[in-house]
Amino acid sequence: MTTSSLTHILSGAAFDLDRHAHMFGPVPAGDDSVIAAVSRSGLAGRGGAGFSAGAKMAAITGRRPVMIANGSEGEPLSSKDAVLLSDSPHLVLDGLSIAAAAVRATDAFLVVPASHAERLRNAIAERRHSRWDRTDVHVVASAGRFVSGEKTALIAAVEGKPPIPRSSLTSSSKSGVKGRPTLVHNVETLAHVATIARFGVDWFRASGTASEPGTMLVTLSGAVHNPGVVEVPIGSRLEWVVGDIGRADIDHTRAVLVGGYHGTWINRADLAGRRLSKESLAAIGASPGAGVVHALAVDTCGLRATADIVDYLARESAGQCGPCLNGLPRLASVFGDLAYHRPGEQTLNEIRRYAGLVDGRGACHHPDGTVRLVRSALTAFADDVRLHSTGHCEARALWGNR
Repeated sequence: MTTSSLTHILSGAAFDLDRHAHMFGPVPAGDDSVIAAVSRSGLAGRGGAGFSAGAKMAAITGRRPVMIANGSEGEPLSSKDAVLLSDSPHLVLDGLSIAAAAVRATDAFLVVPASHAERLRNAIAERRHSRWDRTDVHVVASAGRFVSGEKTALIAAVEGKPPIPRSSLTSSSKSGVKGRPTLVHNVETLAHVATIARFGVDWFRASGTASEPGTMLVTLSGAVHNPGVVEVPIGSRLEWVVGDIGRADIDHTRAVLVGGYHGTWINRADLAGRRLSKESLAAIGASPGAGVVHALAVDTCGLRATADIVDYLARESAGQCGPCLNGLPRLASVFGDLAYHRPGEQTLNEIRRYAGLVDGRGACHHPDGTVRLVRSALTAFADDVRLHSTGHCEARALWGNR
């Protein structure tokens, strides 16, 4: 993987604290002015849901709040958080310190994959030894599962419990870790908080669009010649991201998966004019999510690619509710029948029926995201659905004629 130095948070990559200090200067104070600045900046969370970062911070009230930085990154197609934690850990830790102070958190946690835990502990120790800031951050190694980055799963992990999602009627801003107000931000979000606190609202809003300002990290993968993590302005044209930055052959791209395994397939025809923003993608039922952009080659079967993902998602569920325990495995099975040329007369109806049975009924949003992917595949690969129903596949025919 490579990183781009287009602008902002990746351009200042510095694992060493001295170099980081030289580039960014001291950590700004975290107080009420930071919450106001983040709110005015329009920064949206970069973990996938895209909630207002300032609104989440302002919602933290009550005694002894807890701050959690989410760097668990369970999405298989995303590596932006890993790159950020590897290349710019102190920018993330600055943001964590600033946000924790702003909401008056008395405990701060950083949840990361086990492979990153020791390096981050060393970075925190270096900051403590240098008296860089006063925030005492505890590193928690994540379980590395797809659902372990979900907010309630993170809270469970911090509490020392199994890191699986749990149903709650109360917002974590009111009752999270051991019943205390808890703020959870993605590590990329915190890196942006650190730059906003230093350089101001106008500087941040100079990139992106009026309604969705700033830059975002994107993980490019699949049928591209330049895979990796890049930083682009929000609102960038998808064809530019895939074709110019990723150096993919757009004319030989069957579709692009935006948002990751819980994302949306966009076929080649619908790519034209689409931009990497919630506003642009909402028109076709998509969202940038956590910044995953995965290109599918024209000679690769989109239904088979989707079937493999759905099978993975069914196995990665927490298995604690009916939709995950029973519905997702059945959905994976019938979609596999369609993808691998074993369809019956009712296969397509069965896919739609199981999708409807699990959507919106889980203990968390894992079934909903899986259904979103399935429904988008049926739309983006509608021609393939018809061919597969008769035992044929356009992609396999192209592959065989190469």
